[in-house]
Amino acid sequence: MTEARVSEIRAFNRFYTKVIGVLQSGMHGSPYSLAEGRVLFELAQAGRLETGEVRRMLGFDAGYLSRILTRFESEGLLVRERSAADARKQVLRLTEAGSQAFAELDRLSAEQVRAMLHDLPEAGQQRLARSMAAIREVLQPDDAREPYVIRPPRSGDLSWVAWRHAEVYAREYGWGHGFEKVVLGICEGYRPGTDAGWIAEVGGERAGCVFCYEKDPETAQLRMLLVEPSARGLGIGGRLLDECLRHATASGYKRIMLWTRDCLTSARKLYEAAGFELESSEPGTENGLPVTEQIWSRTLER
Repeated sequence: MTEARVSEIRAFNRFYTKVIGVLQSGMHGSPYSLAEGRVLFELAQAGRLETGEVRRMLGFDAGYLSRILTRFESEGLLVRERSAADARKQVLRLTEAGSQAFAELDRLSAEQVRAMLHDLPEAGQQRLARSMAAIREVLQPDDAREPYVIRPPRSGDLSWVAWRHAEVYAREYGWGHGFEKVVLGICEGYRPGTDAGWIAEVGGERAGCVFCYEKDPETAQLRMLLVEPSARGLGIGGRLLDECLRHATASGYKRIMLWTRDCLTSARKLYEAAGFELESSEPGTENGLPVTEQIWSRTLER
């Protein structure tokens, strides 16, 4: 270690603190501080976290975190529940309002970063991203975080969902425009606040999705579960399925069902492992090809 290195790192810290300050000041439309935004982010990514986990992850004082959580709870952004494993512990999760608040905050944050990158040439953007990744790898070599993040849908996501369903299933199974129209119709019927969705990202790029629609007051429907071929094997499908089931249960539905086809064996294994059972099966066609349509379902226990 040399004093020159120490000075260089300290200079960088001062510089980047200013960058963060500029980014934060640019989010004038947000009612949340940087610390509050970090709490929303961690809860949005994890789905559910114990209070102690949030405090350890963010390094917040217990009293400071408690004030943030109390504000969020009073505004209807989160709920506190007793841990099923240990009744002495609190588990936190965002409400629909909380998820929407995070989605807006996430949108504002992404806009600020895009604005920062706007005047940089492509080579400069790539160099910056690589350098930031290198800093993280050096300082957190044993970082055990998941290689992906899960977030609520935002503008542009539904178009991506329809496009990727059409392209992936056309390439892998030969399905045609009929299937694409079905997916477009499902996307057009999405009702924020009544229905819910989750987008998986790997390295900042969309890598998967799932949605939970209301079929009737007592039944939820899992729809449009997809994992990009390049992101398979990371556990994204199972995590998305868990998010959907957790939401359906917390929303008070008594049952959840889904429509699929028997050739989607990887997805079917996930459904079976999650307690779904085959309810009905009938032959059909897709783009002139024979398919077997299936309905799977399971009960939900609160």
